[in-house]
Amino acid sequence: MTKTPGEGPVARADLDARIRCEGFSPRWWSNDPGDRYGRHAHAYRKVLFCAEGSIVFHTRDGDIELLAGDRLDVAPETQHAATVGPDGVTCVEGGG
Repeated sequence: MTKTPGEGPVARADLDARIRCEGFSPRWWSNDPGDRYGRHAHAYRKVLFCAEGSIVFHTRDGDIELLAGDRLDVAPETQHAATVGPDGVTCVEGGG
């Protein structure tokens, strides 16, 4: 997983455009504070932007926190889990 720090919140239309530039269709999702995703992997490459709030991805190499504007690139078959931050999270992703 590779994090690219952002410069703060980015407009929804701009994040949609960034996902489309990667060749993917944007998929938006959000979660409540403290929600968790168990350890899993995807068979495809995924690009994710944090739009609001925060989320911590737990990897074998350590934790990666995403804040509004940050980007995360996830290689296929990368094992990870996640915990949503104290203010919840809204993200957009694409993959394939």
